[in-house]
Amino acid sequence: MNLKLTNFSTIIIVNKNQEQTKAIQVKTKHLKRLRHYAASIVCVVLALIGAIIYLNSKNTDHELEKQRLLTQIAQLKVKLPEPAIALPSAAAPRTNSAITYIQSIQSKLQKINDFLRKRGLKGFSIQSVGGNGNAEESKLSDDEKYSLYNDYLSRLVNSVAFTPMGYPRLSAITSVFGYRSDPFESDNAEYHPGIDFKGQMGDPVKTTANGKVIFTGWRGGYGNCIIVKHANDFETLYGHLSRIIVHEGQEVSTGDVIGKVGSTGHSTGAHLHYEVRKNGKPINPAKFLTLNN
Repeated sequence: MNLKLTNFSTIIIVNKNQEQTKAIQVKTKHLKRLRHYAASIVCVVLALIGAIIYLNSKNTDHELEKQRLLTQIAQLKVKLPEPAIALPSAAAPRTNSAITYIQSIQSKLQKINDFLRKRGLKGFSIQSVGGNGNAEESKLSDDEKYSLYNDYLSRLVNSVAFTPMGYPRLSAITSVFGYRSDPFESDNAEYHPGIDFKGQMGDPVKTTANGKVIFTGWRGGYGNCIIVKHANDFETLYGHLSRIIVHEGQEVSTGDVIGKVGSTGHSTGAHLHYEVRKNGKPINPAKFLTLNN
């Protein structure tokens, strides 16, 4: 096919040094679009320059914000109170002031009170801390006196946390520990190894000490039952439950809801059967309901 000459334009390239010329034929439509191509390239370049300027500006703003925050953090650190001085070990020199020991003792008493309140018991008064004023105590320095109290209360906190104390639920006691008439055969006596607490179906049952669940499920006359193992060879048993919430191997803390009141097993109505065991043998839970027994 013959193309019209008007479809092409001739571009003459002159070489000044060699005084030669070179002709190039280009389609005319490309020459007409050249300015559009140039304008597009210019727009792209401008857009890139604008983007670079914008990103540099944002980076500068971020750096300024970072510096401002670092300045604020430094100012806040200056305003923070000094950290509490750690209590020294038995081998370390006792250089802390008496007030530090008193604060530590009060903190431990507060923890004890928290454990007691979860068990429905009245806590200790922490208004003041002191000894009995005897001659032996008067020979001790303040640091020695308060350090001894601090060590004693550390052991007390651990004992209270892991010893089953208080009520698994706050309600009336309907049957006590020991021998009683069989509720199914009143002419016969039976040994009751725990305490029964009055309750409604579905009422929450709480563990009375930190420990580990070692049994959940059906256990003869206990019906649905949970056994929790605590420190010092203590165990607690919660029987006749309508629902078991925990599972074997689970760690539980004082006051955790572990099940619901029911009437499963050897039971005449909704209530909670609660036992405390020492070395596997039931002991009277009444000894652990208050601190005054």
